Amino acid sequence: MIWQKVAGNWVLLPRHPIAVIHFLGGAFIGGAPQTTYQRFLESLCEQGYAIITTSFDTVVDHFGVVDDIAAKFAAVQTELHATSRLKRFLPVYGLGHSMGCKLHLMLGSLYKIERAGNILISFNNERAEQAIPFSEFLSPDAPLVFRPSPNETQRLVQEHYQVRRNLLVKFSNDSLDQTPKLASLLEQRFPGMVVVQRLSGNHLTPMGPDLNWKAGENFTPFDAVGQWIRQGVYRELRQLESTVVRWLDPLRVS
Repeated sequence: MIWQKVAGNWVLLPRHPIAVIHFLGGAFIGGAPQTTYQRFLESLCEQGYAIITTSFDTVVDHFGVVDDIAAKFAAVQTELHATSRLKRFLPVYGLGHSMGCKLHLMLGSLYKIERAGNILISFNNERAEQAIPFSEFLSPDAPLVFRPSPNETQRLVQEHYQVRRNLLVKFSNDSLDQTPKLASLLEQRFPGMVVVQRLSGNHLTPMGPDLNWKAGENFTPFDAVGQWIRQGVYRELRQLESTVVRWLDPLRVS
C-alpha cells in the first residue's frame, strides 16, 4: 500500500472506496499516524475504506488544533474530489484514539461536519499531567493546562455534539481510559445510538506493529517468547479491527 501526502494529510486509497475514515491519533504519536498506526489503518483500507489521517502537534490549545484539523480535512477532500481520486458523497466516519477522541468530539461540537458516525477508542479527557506520562519533565516550570479543560470539554459535548452514531472501545488493561464517563454522556444526548465494546488489550493496542518474527535455524526459547508476543499482539489487534469493521457495516461481516 502506498501512502500519499495530500494537503497536509496522509492518505491511503483502496481501488474502490466504500466510505472514508478520518483518523486522529493520540498525543505526540498523532504527529505521524501513518507510521505509528500503520498496520491498523492499512487493515481497514484492505476492507475498502479510504483512510485520511491528519497529523497534529501536541500543544495545550486544543481549540487551535481542531481549527487546523478542520481546515486540513476540508482541503484534502477538495483536492481528492477535484482530481477524481475520491468520489463525492461517500459516508465519512471519524476514528480517534486517546486524545484523538477528544479532538473528534470537539470537531463534532464546534463544526457543522458531515459524519455517518464516530469510532472513539480509549477516550481520555484527563488533565495534561495525567493524560501525558512524564509531562512534568516536559514543562518543569509551569504545569501544562489543556484548553478546553476536562469539565469544559464535557459541557461542550453535552450541549453541542452533533454526531449521533458512536462506537466506543475500551480495553481491559487501560488505566488511562475514561470511556464509561463518555458513554453515559453520549447516551443521555443520543439514547440508543451508543455502542460500547470492551476488548482485550491496553492503551497501546491500536499501535500494534506488523511484527515479522522469524525463528532461527534452531528454534530457541527466545523464538518461543517472540512468537508468543506476536500472537498476542495480533490477536488483540485483529479483534479491534474486526470490531470496527463489523460496526461500520454489520451486513458485510458474518
